[in-house]
Amino acid sequence: MAGITLDNLAHSYVAQPRGPEDYALQELNHEWEDGAAYALLGASGCGKSTLLNIISGLLQPSRGRILFDGRDVTHLPTAERNIAQVFQFPVVYDTMTVRDNLAFPLRNRGHDEAHVAARVQEVARMIGMQDMLGRKARGLTADAKQKISLGRGMVRQDVNALLFDEPLTVIDPHMKWELRTQLKKLHHDFGHTMIYVTHDQTEALTFADKVVVMHEGRVVQIGTPQELFETPAHTFVGYFIGSPGMNLLPAEITGDRAVVGGMPVPLGHAYGPVAGRVAIGIRPEFSRLSDEGGLPVIVRRIEDVGRHKIIRADLLGHDISMIANEDEVIGPDMTRVVFDPAHINVYADDWRVAPRAHNGKAA
Repeated sequence: MAGITLDNLAHSYVAQPRGPEDYALQELNHEWEDGAAYALLGASGCGKSTLLNIISGLLQPSRGRILFDGRDVTHLPTAERNIAQVFQFPVVYDTMTVRDNLAFPLRNRGHDEAHVAARVQEVARMIGMQDMLGRKARGLTADAKQKISLGRGMVRQDVNALLFDEPLTVIDPHMKWELRTQLKKLHHDFGHTMIYVTHDQTEALTFADKVVVMHEGRVVQIGTPQELFETPAHTFVGYFIGSPGMNLLPAEITGDRAVVGGMPVPLGHAYGPVAGRVAIGIRPEFSRLSDEGGLPVIVRRIEDVGRHKIIRADLLGHDISMIANEDEVIGPDMTRVVFDPAHINVYADDWRVAPRAHNGKAA
């Protein structure tokens, strides 16, 4: 296991980058804790896999360093970093049995056969393949092969880090849930440092202790699922986390109130002067349709998703969403939206603005 330090790390696929726009990975400076489980979350092309491949040694960064427990491994090959990596598409040895595929990383490091047999049995139970150990990998389904890849990644107990690059893409939905549960149990039992790349917020939020949200080549927030939901540090986090994502409305901020379309909206905190492109962000969960107060809306449609209703509406030319209880009656006179002040965030140029503390300074 190892703590991982990203020191002035950046990468460009352009031979001679001229500016930030040429970098697939903008400068990063982060400390990732030894033994923690992280998810790298973001849309396709945001730099997740680039960062993972730099950590694993498959890619040399354009500048900066990677350190494992303070040791500079930037120029070390993958084999000398003592990591295990599982890729999006299964990598297995077709001519080997499932048992020999799972045993390969252990035998390659000279473990005795008793230890190999015990670990293979344990991991086979984790991935639900104990009855297939004698079968050749050739001819197995794609999801079965990916389970073998996952098992090979998990079979060693002495690795510095386990890296997963969208490993559940080819797995059926029910098995995805089971394997995520097994990965969390593995982390709990053995305390490996784990980094899990995904574009699926459910996978990220259910797997990780901390989620690293990436956007356009940079890390925009590292936090717990609760932190990402309640206080998104960037508008992209508010949009990307949650279903539906956070509502954003252009606003002016004066002290403890916002002004949207000339109408006041009370805030849960007071703010100093806010400059730039200013907006308030409020999640649908904290937005309530009402027949009085609030801001005027035109309801466009109501989606009943079983556990609750999603109300899609127009607010002064801006699309917003609200969430209502499944048994809540939506009447024709309900043409206003009320926001919970305690859950309104303020943004300037897409970044969250901290409210003033009681002493007048930023919190």
